[in-house]
Amino acid sequence: MKAHELYAAVDPAIVTQMLDWFRANDRNVYKSAVATLAGNRKLRPVFIQKKSLPEQYAWIHKTMKINACDTIGEHLLQAYLMAGQQSLLGMFCDGMGIPHDGKGSVVGDLPKRLDAERLTETIDRLLGLFDPKLFTLYLHCFNLQVPGGWADLSEKLDTDPRLTLA
Repeated sequence: MKAHELYAAVDPAIVTQMLDWFRANDRNVYKSAVATLAGNRKLRPVFIQKKSLPEQYAWIHKTMKINACDTIGEHLLQAYLMAGQQSLLGMFCDGMGIPHDGKGSVVGDLPKRLDAERLTETIDRLLGLFDPKLFTLYLHCFNLQVPGGWADLSEKLDTDPRLTLA
């Protein structure tokens, strides 16, 4: 799935959680995202900023579903996960035996192949610790890191009923 498809499928509460996190922790990213999205839609940022917060969030989410906004959408997802969900990323990397910097950022190259047994064990464990929708979103984003994704992870995302975005 591409970023715009993830936004189309994800629970709006996850997008709200992400935007709340940016507003509380990195307001500049939030403002930049609004300005970029508004520019893509040929609007002035002030038009969006004058809306109530729920209306801003709804407009941002709606706009992120557009194919032309894939780059900004993927960037926002990565920034949120890397900065706002470090424990999830670190625990996933630990479970998969992927070297990382302690914050979930991979050190060195990504593996060519994921061990199917470790993947199942890691997914089972982390689904019990994190919001399943957020964890599923992370898995989709992680799978975007290599062309075509990893076969075992793609299969899990397609077949495991616990791994739904909405």
